Amino acid sequence: MFVLANMVQALAYVLDTFLWIYFWIIIARAVISWVNPDPRNPLVQFLYRTTEPVLQPARRLLPSTVGIDFSPILVLVGIQVVRMVVVHSLYDLARSIRW
Repeated sequence: MFVLANMVQALAYVLDTFLWIYFWIIIARAVISWVNPDPRNPLVQFLYRTTEPVLQPARRLLPSTVGIDFSPILVLVGIQVVRMVVVHSLYDLARSIRW
């Protein structure tokens, strides 16, 4: 049971780290959208390629009003909800297995 608890805890840690990194990638994408970025820049291309698959469905749920795109806020809230519900549940499961 100890090994299973460690595996669940490791899964929770990896998922939490991935979500935290993606959280900051979304923030970087939102900040870079305030200026006119060069679309040929590799960093800009990376930000667009990694965030667009998540932001596009969010834009359909929450269309922009007055020219302001609120989809990054919706995605950031969603990431935090997943971190609070899924990651914390995995940590709790690992603790309960260990006992």
